Amino acid sequence: MNRFQNKNVIITGGAGGIGEAVCRRFAREGAQVWILDSNAQTAAALAEDINASGGRARWQAVDLSSREAIAAFVSELKAQESRIDVLINNAGINRRGALLDLSETDWEETFTVNLDALFHMCRAVLPHMIAQGGGAIVNTASQWGLHPAPGHIAYNTSKAAVAAFTLNLARDYAPAKVRVNAVCPGEVRTPMLESNLARSGRSLDDLNALVPFGRIGEPEEIAAAIAFLASDEAPYLCGSLLEITGAQAVA
Repeated sequence: MNRFQNKNVIITGGAGGIGEAVCRRFAREGAQVWILDSNAQTAAALAEDINASGGRARWQAVDLSSREAIAAFVSELKAQESRIDVLINNAGINRRGALLDLSETDWEETFTVNLDALFHMCRAVLPHMIAQGGGAIVNTASQWGLHPAPGHIAYNTSKAAVAAFTLNLARDYAPAKVRVNAVCPGEVRTPMLESNLARSGRSLDDLNALVPFGRIGEPEEIAAAIAFLASDEAPYLCGSLLEITGAQAVA
């Protein structure tokens, strides 16, 4: 498929886990991928690998806590390209703990990355999408933002805010033909999850046993759903929160 041939796609948090799978998926489908990540070394290596495989990718280490840095990146991109077709707000962090176990810094950093960065990215990109007659925005929320898991109040609340932000943005800018949707994954096998398993003493089999489908998700499966939501195959999908959980209920 070449659903994104010659389209410009921005992906935040693009260098690892779900983000890497999203970058590779869009590049395989013909997009010019713009990888934004705080880890410059990993982002550069991913872009180099995509380009060596025949795709097109560029990277930049952008401080997503800085509205000025975000605005500067978008301005530079627009100086080089005529359009911004797709924005994937995927960057996120998870600071664990119930309310009394969580520091104020943990709370503030969670909202800075998971929500404020999304706000500033959309503020920078939306005017260009409106001026060109439309575009697609897909946000990475979480199953836990809709059905909170215990001991993750900062993450859960920030992802609930991402879901609400998505619905509001979709309602406000659907008349401008900017489609806004979100994916809400359950557990996904990423390096972050695997490191957390090692620390907790649980195994991947333990997590798989909790899922009616028999296993947790793979990054490529989330990337496929994101690509569909951003594509012309979903022209009437706007304001959707797509849960991708293997029928797992949060315990």
